Amino acid sequence: MAIVVNVDVMMARRKMSLNELSQKVDITLANLSILKTGKAKAIRFSTLEAICKALDCQPGDLLEYRKE
Repeated sequence: MAIVVNVDVMMARRKMSLNELSQKVDITLANLSILKTGKAKAIRFSTLEAICKALDCQPGDLLEYRKE
């Protein structure tokens, strides 16, 4: 997929665990794990907004386009 999700990178920079982010964003660990591993096919803007708020970052810090 040409869109790469860098949630794990931002979590590492903020020293935040998957459990902590899951609680702050109110998303299940399973869904967050799918997003973190890049297996997600879509993300709601409300979820993206909540993750950005929890990690104090911009959407561009989490999503990256790479030519295949």
